[in-house]
Amino acid sequence: MQARLAALTSWAQTTDRQQRTAPARKAALTRFERQVDPDGILDDKTRREKAAYARRAHFQRLALLSSRARRRGSRNLG
Repeated sequence: MQARLAALTSWAQTTDRQQRTAPARKAALTRFERQVDPDGILDDKTRREKAAYARRAHFQRLALLSSRARRRGSRNLG
């Protein structure tokens, strides 16, 4: 609970949210780029396009799993 309080307080005091999250966004993009081009042979434009599709697929997969979990949860409620 203390960690959550500290995180909320920290975000409340953050003036530039975009700057604060920039390293995480860059790391996520790099992860998807490596996923689609592990050998680094694609040109930059193609790598970025494929990484964007991989990212969209990742979040679509999460949405599907979330939907299934909610459906299971609603069945258990009666």
